[in-house]
Amino acid sequence: MSQSVEPQVERRAGSRAGSLWRDGNFLTMWSGQAFSQFGAQITELAVPVLAVLLLDASEFEVGVLTAANVAAFLLIGLPAGAWIDRVRKRHVMIAADAVRAVALASLPLLWWAGVLQIWHMIAVAFVLGIATVFFDVSYQSIVPSLVRSSQIAEANGKLESTSQLAGIAGPAAGGWLVAALTAPVAILATVGTYVASMIALLFTRDDETVAPADEHPPLFRSIGEGLRWVFGNPLLRRIVGTTSVSNFFSTLTFTLLPIFLLRELGLTPAAMGVIFSLSAIGGLCGAVATPHIVRWIGEARAIPISSIGFSVVGLALPAAAWVPDLAFPLLVAQGFLGMFTVLLYNITQVTFRQRITPRRLLGRMNASIRFVVWGVMPISALLAGALGTWLGTVPTMWIGALGGVLSALFVVIGPFWGMRELPDAAPADERG
Repeated sequence: MSQSVEPQVERRAGSRAGSLWRDGNFLTMWSGQAFSQFGAQITELAVPVLAVLLLDASEFEVGVLTAANVAAFLLIGLPAGAWIDRVRKRHVMIAADAVRAVALASLPLLWWAGVLQIWHMIAVAFVLGIATVFFDVSYQSIVPSLVRSSQIAEANGKLESTSQLAGIAGPAAGGWLVAALTAPVAILATVGTYVASMIALLFTRDDETVAPADEHPPLFRSIGEGLRWVFGNPLLRRIVGTTSVSNFFSTLTFTLLPIFLLRELGLTPAAMGVIFSLSAIGGLCGAVATPHIVRWIGEARAIPISSIGFSVVGLALPAAAWVPDLAFPLLVAQGFLGMFTVLLYNITQVTFRQRITPRRLLGRMNASIRFVVWGVMPISALLAGALGTWLGTVPTMWIGALGGVLSALFVVIGPFWGMRELPDAAPADERG
C-alpha cells in the first residue's frame, strides 16, 4: 500500500510548489474555514447577548456557560489527540462540523418554542466544546498534510489572517443581526457557515496516510508519548507555561466581559460588536506583519516580545471602568494592540511546533498542549463566576489582568533572547 501512495504524495507536493494562492486544494479548505470562522464570530457575540440580556443570566451562570464550552479540552483532550492520530483528520473535521451545526441549531428552535433556559445553553455549549476539541486538534494537525514543509508558515499566516478578517466582519454583522433579527436568528446564521465548512472539507484532498490498526500502540502509551514530546522540549515547555498562565487569567477577565460591557458600561450589543470588530483589525495587522517582524527581530525573540505586549496591554481592559466616557476608544485600542501581539505570538509558536513535530505525533502534540493551555480555562471560568458573585465584575477582571502580566515570565526569562531563529526538525522527525 505504501508503494502506491508515495508517488501520489510526490505529485501533489510538486503541484503545491510556489505560492499557496495557486494551490486549489488548499484554497478549497481555506474558503470553508473562512465561512466557519465568520459564523463562529457571530455566535461569540450572539450567545452571551442571549444569555445576559434575554435570559438574564447571573455572573455564576455566565461562568458555568463559559466553562461548559471549554471543559472538553480538560476532560477528553488527551485521549482525543491520541485517537485523532489513528484516523484521517479531515474526516474528523467533517464529522465535528456536522455535530456543531445540529447542536447549535437547537438553540433558536428552543427559543421559538418558548422553552429555552440557561441549562439548555450550557448543555449545547458542552456538546459544541466536545466537537470543537476534535475539530481544533485536527485543524492544527492537518496543515502539514496539505502543504509543503516550507509553506507551513505561509499557510498558518493565511488561516490566521482569515480568522482576523472574520473577526472584523463577524461581530459587526452579529451585532446588526442581534439588533435587527434577535440573537437566536444570529445564532442560526452560524449553522449555515458550519455546513459550508463541511462541504468545503468534503472537496479537500490531503496526503495523510494512517497506520494499520494492529500497528497502533495502546491508547495510554500513545498519550504518554505525546506528553513526553511536548514537555521534553525545553522551548515548548516554556511556551506552554506562558500560554496556559495567560489563558487562565485572561479567562477570568473575558468570562465576565459581556456583563462588563452590557451591564457595567451600558453598551449596546451593536457597540459590543463594533469593539470586537475593530479589535480584530489589530489581529489582521498582526497576522500580515508577523513574517516581516520575524525577519526583522528573529523568530525566537518574537515570542517574548509579543508575550510582553499582550500581557501588559490587558491591564487597559478593566481600567476602562475608571473612565466610562472614554471606555469605547480605550477598549478599541486595547483590543487592537492585544490582538496584534497575540497573533504575532500564535503564528510564531504554532509554526515552530508544527515544524519540529513528526507527523505521527501532530495530533497528540496539539492535544497535549491544548489539554494544558485550554484545560485551565473551565476552571478559570467557574472561578470567574464565583469571584464575580463575591467581589463583583470589575475587581475580578483586575485580578485577571494583573495575573496575566505574570504569564510572560516563562518566555521572557529563558533562552529565547539569546537566539534568533528557532530550531528545525531533525531529518528523521520531519519524515515522521
